[in-house]
Amino acid sequence: MTSTTSADVHDSAPAPERDPTPAELISRAVDIAARLVDLQAETEQRTFYSQRTHEEFSAAGFYRILVPRRYGGLEYGVDTFFRVSTALARGCPSTGWMYCLAAAHAIPVATLFSERAQSEIFATGEFFCPGTVVPSGSAQRAPDGGWTLSGTWAYCSGAPYATHFLGHALVTRAPGLDPEPMMFIAPRDSWQRLHDWGGSLGLKGSGSHSITMDGAHLPEHLTMPTHLGMVTVTEGTEGLRLHGNPMYGGGQLSFMVFESACVAVGMAKGALDAYDELMVTRTTTFPPIMGRVESPDHQFWYGQAAGLIATAESAVAGAMRTWAEICAEGPAAFTKEAEWRIATICREVIAMCWRAVESYLFPTAGSSAVRAGERMERVWRDMSMMRTHAGISNLLAATANREYTRARFGVDQHELDTL
Repeated sequence: MTSTTSADVHDSAPAPERDPTPAELISRAVDIAARLVDLQAETEQRTFYSQRTHEEFSAAGFYRILVPRRYGGLEYGVDTFFRVSTALARGCPSTGWMYCLAAAHAIPVATLFSERAQSEIFATGEFFCPGTVVPSGSAQRAPDGGWTLSGTWAYCSGAPYATHFLGHALVTRAPGLDPEPMMFIAPRDSWQRLHDWGGSLGLKGSGSHSITMDGAHLPEHLTMPTHLGMVTVTEGTEGLRLHGNPMYGGGQLSFMVFESACVAVGMAKGALDAYDELMVTRTTTFPPIMGRVESPDHQFWYGQAAGLIATAESAVAGAMRTWAEICAEGPAAFTKEAEWRIATICREVIAMCWRAVESYLFPTAGSSAVRAGERMERVWRDMSMMRTHAGISNLLAATANREYTRARFGVDQHELDTL
């Protein structure tokens, strides 16, 4: 028999912490979301989730889910990330929106940027990066071949805790040529956050502040001569070659639309949770007076909303499986038709979630249940605000239909324009 001395104990290195499994991450998100419900009012007042919540997300591993393993990330599938996002949005729509729309950008960065850029961007293993697709500001060539950027970019959800900012500027690369979009990623020390968020109808706590730069210098390898929404991956990607994971070779447009769809499902489930409580605690308004859970009308409204939400959740889960299957086939499979088909599915997911809340849950909850600050009222405001997002109200509502049909039938827009 051997004995263990105190010296033996002190000389032993502590065992490294085990990475959480996907199931554990989702379970942690569900547990945290339950606590977020009571923090919604202060989150709106602050205009972003608290430092304590931020630290809890970090400790849970949420900021590492999509980061490549070679940089200390978890490199789990998009299904894990979006199930975490949906759970958080169910507890607090603003928090879910802020988390999802910033942490999700690990995918385009790990897919499109060079190894040199990624080794800098993912140096800490955590990544939280708001992104905007509307070009703004100015970008001028610097003497060293890099770029000097100045300007202001609005609606940067996640800005308060961001490690980086993914944006676009218009660049005139030669006299007489039309400006072209340039995508860039800017480290946190190159920009400032404006305190200009919180006056919107909803998503008041989503941390969607503006970001401003004044002569910020970015090296060439942190820029790309393209727009995120215009990227094609059919010829292969830097991320696929670097990491060998098909997830980093997927279509970027089709990936981006998952963000709003999954958050919408979370919001709608939160509204259904609020209605659950009303079903068991409130009575009908008109005789015969009975508990709402016994009322045929409330049973119908509840069942109609629950069915829409369950269908939406199944549809977005199926679309994510399709996205992963196309990734596995290889970048060449990510045609425009495939990408826009996924976009139309996500559009319908959002529409079903909105219909469940706007047509069934909100109007039948009762006036006292939709007073300012009530959970049902907040979800309705947040979803109303979400529907004004250009990616939903313009891209998914109109552009997606046209582009999918053109791709399906091989109609070239350039040829149409020249007729």
